[in-house]
Amino acid sequence: MAGVQLLEVKADEADIRLDRWFTRRFPGLNHGKLQKLLRTGQVRVDGARAKSGQRLEAGQTVRVPPLDDAATVARVTALPPPKMSAEEADELRGRVIYRDDEVMVLDKPAGLATQGGTGTTKHLDGMLDALRFGAKDRPRLVHRLDRDTSGVLLLARSAASAARLAEAFRSRDALKIYWAFVVGVPQPYSGKIDQPLAKQAGPGGERMAVASDDGESAVTHYSVVEAMGRNAAWVALMPLTGRTHQLRAHMAVLGTPILGDGKYGGAAAFLPDLAGARQVHLHAHEIRVPHPRGGAILRATAALPPHMAATWRYFDLDPTDDGDPFGVGTS
Repeated sequence: MAGVQLLEVKADEADIRLDRWFTRRFPGLNHGKLQKLLRTGQVRVDGARAKSGQRLEAGQTVRVPPLDDAATVARVTALPPPKMSAEEADELRGRVIYRDDEVMVLDKPAGLATQGGTGTTKHLDGMLDALRFGAKDRPRLVHRLDRDTSGVLLLARSAASAARLAEAFRSRDALKIYWAFVVGVPQPYSGKIDQPLAKQAGPGGERMAVASDDGESAVTHYSVVEAMGRNAAWVALMPLTGRTHQLRAHMAVLGTPILGDGKYGGAAAFLPDLAGARQVHLHAHEIRVPHPRGGAILRATAALPPHMAATWRYFDLDPTDDGDPFGVGTS
């Protein structure tokens, strides 16, 4: 049994969850044992008590208590990365919006998980070898999108770039604008939602819910781009924090759930006249972030996915003009 260890978070480990960091470093440590170590304060980050879902920063120190030797042994039942066909690899490469030596921007399709998890065998993280483009290392995820969310996803092509981009997200130098189509019209037409969120168990599985006592800070700016009478609206969203399902939960808090999001809106998340609109209508439209080489701002946008484009056509909306709802300009 190893004694107490103080391990530094590496640059290529920045912005991953603490529980996933343990999975990488100590693949034989099961979930229940890790949760017990966290509850009893034996695991600490920079000397402070830690939670399994908190994001790590490069250079932080994780206190690892004495572990059984089995905790350091890889699980023999671990599944290999999913295999990709040549067609799948070509399709993924065709979704690259921007690429240089340091960074890559991908248009993630709705329905593809960013990372693996229980019951998830196909995910972007397991497909990144297809995006090497001749580089020695596979690209690294810098942030994440929900499985049901489409749009711009940033990848770093080196450990140094990953660290710089992760810092931009932590310091809120990265600007993200999402488009959503919601059932109902938010009142007022623009504002800020400042409602802390925490995971909550339920019959339909885990979901995020407002929790003023033990929730993590979650802040979202929103602005109605165009309203369809009182029934629905195209809304632009700018999150200042990056909690799981934050935008979906916050829109439900306003009483205007995202179209197709039955998990958070129930039956109220659907429109009778759009019986075919069953997918979540949330899209990461734009990202702006300082380039890891310094200087210029990298700006990338992604076109609406097919199911949202069909809704825009149905309501005769013009996706080329959102009116700059947050006053950030087009340059």
